[in-house]
Amino acid sequence: MTEVPARAPARVVWLGRRPYEPVHALQKRLVEARGKGAIGDVILLLEHEPVITLGRAADPGNVLLDVEALAARGVARVETGRGGDVTYHGPGQLVAYPILDLRPHRCDVRRYVRALAEAMILIAREHHVEAGVVDGLIGVWADRGAPAEWAGAEWARELCKLGAIGVRLSRWVTMHGFALNLAVDLDAFSLIVPCGIKDHGVTSIHDLTGARPDPRVVALASGPLLGRALDLEVAPTLDLSATVDLDAALLEKCRGEGRDVTPSGS
Repeated sequence: MTEVPARAPARVVWLGRRPYEPVHALQKRLVEARGKGAIGDVILLLEHEPVITLGRAADPGNVLLDVEALAARGVARVETGRGGDVTYHGPGQLVAYPILDLRPHRCDVRRYVRALAEAMILIAREHHVEAGVVDGLIGVWADRGAPAEWAGAEWARELCKLGAIGVRLSRWVTMHGFALNLAVDLDAFSLIVPCGIKDHGVTSIHDLTGARPDPRVVALASGPLLGRALDLEVAPTLDLSATVDLDAALLEKCRGEGRDVTPSGS
């Protein structure tokens, strides 16, 4: 019987705190390289400088201040190609951008989005918060009234959003991903209608528990959880937070890992 070719372990990389637009451009270059098989799967983990992003389906009216007023507060505004509406990224939030080739056996968008939610659920659990998904609402949710419990939205005392998801696929290669609120400034969400949802608030690990998780520490420990949720083998997390030329560093680390390799003895 012919063995299924093995996939090289995904590279998980911590980038530190970065502005949005250069990382968005980096994602596009990595997606192109992944699609050509020039690199293997890679998962970028980082914090962003304060930014409001608008997805393809965004209602501009869900951004409550104009560009000048946002700039005066030190918040950028960027239109992007991901799915979803309007969201905020800022310090204290763990952002994950998986650049994965879902071919040939994982070509299911709903399954992939559910896996991203599972990754956030697993990370939140490490910090004593139980979370889950809600029918009809994208992202991951928790109960502010009982953060250590999750029995479903119908049992929640005060449903609140803990993490957002927005993705884009190009020939089954993924980009964008999720943003999990660790100790982000929740007041910043008052600048928008988060994901167009007016009925429920936004929360964070800090808001729910009083603890203040360090995004770097969480990122460096999250590789096994990401691997479990995304059904991937992952290599030890690389810390490239001090690296200026990310393109060169990532291509060097990931070059040659894009091809499937048949196990010896097959």
